[in-house]
Amino acid sequence: MDSYLLKRAVVQQINPENFLPFGQMIAALDDHTPFSEKDAQLQIHKGIPRFYIMRLYQRGRKFHHITRHHFCTQCLGSLEGKDWLMGVAPPSLAKFPAWKDIVVFRIPGNCFIKLAVGTWHAGPFFDHDCVDFYNLELSDTNLVDHDTCNLLEQHGVAFEIVS
Repeated sequence: MDSYLLKRAVVQQINPENFLPFGQMIAALDDHTPFSEKDAQLQIHKGIPRFYIMRLYQRGRKFHHITRHHFCTQCLGSLEGKDWLMGVAPPSLAKFPAWKDIVVFRIPGNCFIKLAVGTWHAGPFFDHDCVDFYNLELSDTNLVDHDTCNLLEQHGVAFEIVS
């Protein structure tokens, strides 16, 4: 595509309320706290769960691809207290997300996110050289449950994350 709109995405600080349309923000709880809606509400029953440490290297702050998973939730959190960024759009039955619904959140290194089934997501992005992430999904998520939208092709738009 020769010409496209470069949308400047302003970062929002995550909190449990503003992230709710996309999933859950998971913060620390006291050890003896009983199970509640504050715990990650997981949907990982359609396969073998995979919990691993994913190493990513700095990839800049521009994106034009966004992905969703139809069969499971996904949990992400950084190690070593490093903050990071994630672009998200709410789950929908539409084939592609509405680009105007994409929001970028800053996620501190002391919490996790759980993406709801079908939540569109781009990232993680960060300014560090390298960040290790805890990742919980299904063992074959990236093979059989990886619905990706090229925002340039579908909407003529790309995003640049600004602080």
